[in-house]
Amino acid sequence: EHNPRTRRGIGVFRAVCIMISNFFVLSPRGDTIIAKQYRANANVGAHERSHTEAFFRKIRFWDGVAAPGIADSTGLTPSVGSTLTVAATDSLVPEESTERKGDAPPIFIMPDGLSYLHVKRNGLIFGCSTARNVSPCTVIELLSRIAKVFKDYCGTLSEEAIRKNFILLYELLDEMIDYGYPQVTQTENLKSFVYNEPIVVSPVANSGTMVNPKTASASAVHKPVIASVNASGKKSSASTNQKNEIFVDILERLNVLFSNNGYVLNSTIDGCIQMKSYLAGNPALRLALNEDLVIGRQNAPGGGYGSVVLDDINFHECVNLSEFEYARNLQFTPPDGEFVLLNYRLTGEFSTPFRIFPSIEESAPKTIEISVLIRAEMPNNHFGANVSVELPLPRCTAGASCSLVSSPGTGACNAEFVSQDKKVLWTLKKFPGGSEQTMRVKVTLNQPCTSQIRREIGPISMNFEIPMYNVSNLQVRYLRIAENMPGYTPYRWVRYVTQSSSYVCRM
Repeated sequence: EHNPRTRRGIGVFRAVCIMISNFFVLSPRGDTIIAKQYRANANVGAHERSHTEAFFRKIRFWDGVAAPGIADSTGLTPSVGSTLTVAATDSLVPEESTERKGDAPPIFIMPDGLSYLHVKRNGLIFGCSTARNVSPCTVIELLSRIAKVFKDYCGTLSEEAIRKNFILLYELLDEMIDYGYPQVTQTENLKSFVYNEPIVVSPVANSGTMVNPKTASASAVHKPVIASVNASGKKSSASTNQKNEIFVDILERLNVLFSNNGYVLNSTIDGCIQMKSYLAGNPALRLALNEDLVIGRQNAPGGGYGSVVLDDINFHECVNLSEFEYARNLQFTPPDGEFVLLNYRLTGEFSTPFRIFPSIEESAPKTIEISVLIRAEMPNNHFGANVSVELPLPRCTAGASCSLVSSPGTGACNAEFVSQDKKVLWTLKKFPGGSEQTMRVKVTLNQPCTSQIRREIGPISMNFEIPMYNVSNLQVRYLRIAENMPGYTPYRWVRYVTQSSSYVCRM
């Protein structure tokens, strides 16, 4: 089908013609906050939001299976985790116990014959359904773009912000998606079509992030990109009576796999430089990276010793690379809202911030003693924040007792056995660099230990965040206004954050 409105704006998915039937935003409790139907479907229940309720139950209690044997035009093969039978009422009845089997995948087929796709942002679920054979990657990118635009226009992405700005958000949806087809999806291109003003709400503190207030997001990061109204009804402008500020985050996510003797088997870094600009007049900027930066390990002289070597790097479309090859300078005019200036990836050997050393010993036929030593190998002036370590135990575990040996300056730490999930959860509020922490677990089993039972122990997974520290040593040397503007004094805020993406140790 031809839709003439697809010619409007630059941020249009031109090459891929996708169509969605419904779009919705769900709260962490499953309440429908935003719902919009683009295409009528005969299989959807009488209540227009009945499909979102069934969808939330599916992802909340994911059993590892999708609706089998549904012949439709999606062309998507449902995942098979167990054998199912169809009852006379057409409900799906698992033949085995509906035990939780992990998180739901981002796309699966429901019994109504539609394919459901979703992403999670700040605890909220952005989802849609389609009856067509669409590109999953394109739809996931569309949902991510919608979440980004909502955040740019509301200032913060939370349930309260969406509820108070639902009129603005429905107006944005009308411009972003027309009859199920994506239209304008970039923040700056939507400004000329949007007339409602956002109501600013205070950002919700994320308890799962950093404890150091110096690295917490400044309140200015949560300002909307257009004129707004605060909770008392007072109007504020996005361009007047505010500081000229720009925020730069160098974020790195680590994927590391350790052997049971503490050696690194596989390690990668996925990093990005993320920015948000509140500079009046939207001037061109110049950002400089390490002078010794090398792109491609094959281009590194002497194996890259002493220099910063990245496997690959890609840039935002606004970046001018004319000076990058010889001076490692980037010139760009920042677009409205939050955007990723560049993404980079590093594989191979690098200094991991934490090392894990596990050991297992059978002290009796029904008793196992497990010791987990974690060493922080980062400098003493850095620390890991909100560290959590999970140790899965065998299904036949009757009970477990934990004891901790902590170094000074660790702060609040706790280890407990979660009987429902058969695992030990070890939490540390602060893990100082250069220190060691040890957890000892005495496990009591219902039956004598066998090699099969021992294989059910682990792997150990670790989650953490390290403020003002990065592993790759990629640095921002300076950030300046490209042209000399007398009297123009912008405030530049730069922070480094390292997070664990998949930090696992085999047992």
